[in-house]
Amino acid sequence: MRLVRLLDWKRYGFYLIRWQLSTLILALVLLWLSQMNEWSATVIANLIGGLVFFWVDRFIFTSRKLVTRWEVREIAECVDCHTIARGYRVVQMGMYNREDDPQPEFRCEACSKRKAEELRKKWEKTYEGSSVANDSGAG
Repeated sequence: MRLVRLLDWKRYGFYLIRWQLSTLILALVLLWLSQMNEWSATVIANLIGGLVFFWVDRFIFTSRKLVTRWEVREIAECVDCHTIARGYRVVQMGMYNREDDPQPEFRCEACSKRKAEELRKKWEKTYEGSSVANDSGAG
């Protein structure tokens, strides 16, 4: 169950879209090479696909722009308002990473939204539109 909660759905979605695009592109390359031997055409098409999609996959799997991982607990005490409710915390966003935090701070939905907005404004001001976030202030 924890794996599903920590799965990066945005990154996974981009990967699935990339997979569909590769099918279309490789089919077009195979059609273009249809006069060749089937095995040779397949090898060439896969080499072309590797040359193109290596860079796309590299972006999908390493880009900090795509990372925001949350942890959700069904029952947690909000560190801001002390309400007992479903708790949320950002585990990873940009360079901020609290995956191994020994004392994670959970927030109720309202406080979590407020904190996320505060951090977004702080990071936009600090980095003037850059997606890079520093390692302080979130939790």
